[in-house]
Amino acid sequence: MIAFSLRLAVSGGREAVARLLMIAAAVAIGVGLLLSTLAGMNAIERANQRQVWLDTGAASRTGTAQVDPLWWRPHQDYYDGSDIREIDLAATGATSPVPPGLDRLPDPGEYYASPALAELLRKVPAAELGDRIPGRMVGTLNDSAMPSPDTLAVLVGRTVDEVKGAHGAVAVTTIATTRPECGNGDCLSRGIRGDAMVLILSVVGGAMIFPVLIFIGTATRLSAATREQRFAAMRLVGATPRQIAVIAAVESTVAAVAGTVAGFGLYLALRPLTADVPFTGGRFHLDDLTLTGLQVLGTALAVPLAAAVAARFALRRVAISPLGVSRRVTPRPPRAWRLIPLLAGLAELVYFVGRRPATGNGQAAAYLPGFLLVMLGLVIAGPWLTMVAARTVARRTGRPATLIAVRRLADDPKTGFRAVSGLILALFVTTSTVCIIGTINANRDSLDGDPMSRASVVQGEFRDGRPPLARSTPEQVLAEVRAVPGFKGLAVVHSNPDGLAKLPVNPGPDAPLMTPGLVSCADLARIPVVGHCAAGASVAAVPPRDFLNLTSHPDAEWPAAPISAEEVAGLPVQALYATTDGSAAAKERVRTVFAAAWPDHDAHTVGDWATEGQQRLAGWRQLANVVLLTTLPIAGCSLAVSVVAGLSDRRRPFAMLRLAGSPLRLLQRVIALESVLPLLAVAVISLGAAFAAAALFLSSQMDYGLVSPGAVYFGVVALGIGASVGIIASTLPLLRRITGPEAARNG
Repeated sequence: MIAFSLRLAVSGGREAVARLLMIAAAVAIGVGLLLSTLAGMNAIERANQRQVWLDTGAASRTGTAQVDPLWWRPHQDYYDGSDIREIDLAATGATSPVPPGLDRLPDPGEYYASPALAELLRKVPAAELGDRIPGRMVGTLNDSAMPSPDTLAVLVGRTVDEVKGAHGAVAVTTIATTRPECGNGDCLSRGIRGDAMVLILSVVGGAMIFPVLIFIGTATRLSAATREQRFAAMRLVGATPRQIAVIAAVESTVAAVAGTVAGFGLYLALRPLTADVPFTGGRFHLDDLTLTGLQVLGTALAVPLAAAVAARFALRRVAISPLGVSRRVTPRPPRAWRLIPLLAGLAELVYFVGRRPATGNGQAAAYLPGFLLVMLGLVIAGPWLTMVAARTVARRTGRPATLIAVRRLADDPKTGFRAVSGLILALFVTTSTVCIIGTINANRDSLDGDPMSRASVVQGEFRDGRPPLARSTPEQVLAEVRAVPGFKGLAVVHSNPDGLAKLPVNPGPDAPLMTPGLVSCADLARIPVVGHCAAGASVAAVPPRDFLNLTSHPDAEWPAAPISAEEVAGLPVQALYATTDGSAAAKERVRTVFAAAWPDHDAHTVGDWATEGQQRLAGWRQLANVVLLTTLPIAGCSLAVSVVAGLSDRRRPFAMLRLAGSPLRLLQRVIALESVLPLLAVAVISLGAAFAAAALFLSSQMDYGLVSPGAVYFGVVALGIGASVGIIASTLPLLRRITGPEAARNG
């Protein structure tokens, strides 16, 4: 029976072959996207494991007495918005531990750089970056030590005395293989939060898989009426329900197996593209995008099995009676209960407003079901909404084409909605994604600072326990900074040991006080980005946070400190604040001068503070682009296939109408209206649900109010709906070919 079923599946002419190819293509897309999502989740874990060793300095490691300690000092630098992870190393003996990626420890005066940093050092003038790293490069770190091909890292060899006395240095006897507890800035790994990324990838995967599943279902229903008649005829000549079930299952399984194999090929083809999407802040190593044996086996077995079960379910009425396809009656109209899943999904998101779970896993369990339930609810509620829209239009029209279309939609809204269901979900996914990412960007764009603040470089820190930069004003360093092309102004921030003119940390009468830095008014006038002195003052008391504020505030007036400019000049120097013309070259040259003078202190810009957050936002934008570029074409294909399938299944009724005198143009308007009306009616609900779901998520998870997307989004939506109408119109010429007189004959 199986051999006969295989022969029947591939020998049914061009129509059967086209149907098998369409189903196989739909399955291939779904499998390829599923495997790519699973591989991305696996790559996150591998990327995290690759960088654990960077956190060795987070806690002193104990080992055997025979191991010589390794002095380890982690710190961080930046270049033009990219962070550089630096570790100073000093071996105390031949058995000091060696980090992964190295064959030996660098000697004093040597360093090893990551491949990305080595390439950057070759391209960038030494005055902008290379002069910060002492010694010469003797090799590169291999990929086993780098979480991403884009990682910038350097291991610098120094003497024991140089490292031992530096801030943050620890002696270790083992290299970390598991993530330690981090604190006080001693972790450099920037580990990816797997739970959060699993939540994001799960939502993205669900958003992409839903339209694909609809596409598979649409392709499976190609020539459904013809197949049902063929199976019913087999029943009439003696075929048992079991035999019909086997034939249907084999036919669907053949396409599913072919599609699964092609899906694995598509996954392999997509791996380089997936690896280059920096949705975690950096690209993945290609070798990290792999699948587990269980994932491969589960996909290879589950997809064909699901296709066989779906085929058995789709032909249940033929199995009940061989006359099932002949006794056609108006199906029962959908009921209003179909709105319940949609409303339940929104209610689930409403519940968590003000009740955000504390853990990433809890947040995944809270928000993911809500979004998936809303998407499922749109599919379930779609037929009822289509019926309501059709009945409303029927009461307000008298045109023949409109009446025919809306009466058919009112009688069989499931079929009418099925054609546009993929696009409805694509609209929901697109709108919710754009709203969420757009709102986050609107609220966090301030991380970039404004042009005045971005042009500043600060050397020195105000954290407790950090010694001052210098006991007196470093005239040589000031001269070198002033000689940098693009330099604008420079202020010296002096320590405030006596706590003069303490200022509140935050506005309010009960706010705690903080010790400000002291700046001469002459210097403050050279850096208007920070503010200005009060009239008649000679020294200003400026809060430390305002020397690296995300936004400039030249109108701020700082209170006068009860000390003269001459007395301030004799105080220790806590920080230097330089402004430039904003060019990357000027800022990085100033930073290099500062780093060479004080290698134990970090020089910062506003862009440095924003680096991690902006990389994450860029990754989310990439994910949004992936969703848009994936769901919209798939939904368009689903619409085209569905319209063609509907035309094919109704060729005989349309042929009879043409023989009875109905103009071809009238029938084409009927087909167009049957597709466009459900699309427009349910699209409004889909857009509303997307705005509501996005607003609820943003309010609960991030305490953000929804920011309306801009004109570009509305233009894209209008373009998408217009393209959908174009797809429908492109299928209408087919009506002339399939409704000729020969189609009216009983086969």
